[in-house]
Amino acid sequence: MARHELVRAAWDGIDARKVWDSHCHLAGNGDSGGGIRLNVAAEDLRDPLEYMQRLFFTNAACAQDAPGQVDRRYVERLRALTDDMPSGTKLLLLAFDAVVNQAGEESWEQTSLYVPNAYAAQIARLHPQSFEWAASVHPYRRDGVERLEAAAGQGARALKWLPATMGMDPASERCDPFYEALVRLDLPLITHAGMERALRGVDAQDLGNPLRLRRALDHGVRVVVAHCASMGQDRDTDRGANGPLVDDFELFARLMDEPRYAGKLYGDISAMTQTARAGAALARVIEREDWHPRLLNGSDYPLPGVFPLYSVKYMVEQAYIEKSAAPLFKGLREHNALLFDFVLKRSLRAGGKRLAAGIFETRAFFDRRTIPEAAQSQG
Repeated sequence: MARHELVRAAWDGIDARKVWDSHCHLAGNGDSGGGIRLNVAAEDLRDPLEYMQRLFFTNAACAQDAPGQVDRRYVERLRALTDDMPSGTKLLLLAFDAVVNQAGEESWEQTSLYVPNAYAAQIARLHPQSFEWAASVHPYRRDGVERLEAAAGQGARALKWLPATMGMDPASERCDPFYEALVRLDLPLITHAGMERALRGVDAQDLGNPLRLRRALDHGVRVVVAHCASMGQDRDTDRGANGPLVDDFELFARLMDEPRYAGKLYGDISAMTQTARAGAALARVIEREDWHPRLLNGSDYPLPGVFPLYSVKYMVEQAYIEKSAAPLFKGLREHNALLFDFVLKRSLRAGGKRLAAGIFETRAFFDRRTIPEAAQSQG
């Protein structure tokens, strides 16, 4: 399969040294001692949704049958998957902070998954040929800015939030010191917008309204909207607190088309080939060539390996790919979820257009112009 003409063609015009998968989840169960924590519900059949989600994700990462070695197997699997990619390709591993309440205290009973910054930094440091990392710090922490500065000093390339699960409001003035620090440190914010179904946590879906990101953008933060907010609906608060419900993707598109956010607002296309998202929003993203310089590729790994979420047949029915290519994509998916995701996106067509090569060369976006002294001293 690696020698198939579609696989080779997917790399045409692409400099692998510039290819960083900008949305790759780091997970496990903490058996390495690295500090990962899962909500107890993920281990309890009395909460079948959380339990089945854990099984889906660990199975997708080939770590389900490794008692005592889940963390290690997860990382080893990621490294093995990158072996099928040209030399220079890297993955941006995402840390994931705990839920923090209004009092600034951690709420472990509401936290679905916790992946410490220190663990993500350690994995990236041990395998620099394969990984970079992004920090995750809840802005309601009393020492949030200090934690953010420490992560920047340890080489973090970005900051990751999932508001609906983690329980932070991007439109809150409490985030202002955080936004000022992100600008000062030249760290982009990768934040989920739209409906969130993979992790429950606080489950405050309205916090994923793309319009809540205006506050960060107006502070000058470079904001990356995960999945281009391609699922769900929220209130159009530009028309008042009780504005009509509008597709989140349309709210994202509105922000993208506001001239003042050029150079500040970006979207990542991770998960947009999932069956639940691969409708009109995906076609628009492909056809809007004026958006392409502001789009970043990411896989949302391990989700491309969760078989119920993706359908090659559906992609053929929607005319995104040729029917003759279906056997290749089915085989790639069973063999290497990352390569499947990359080649599929490079093969997409809509309205006679395709995604530009620059969308996949994300490294320059994460190269920081402002490097903290601590990072400089570490080389």
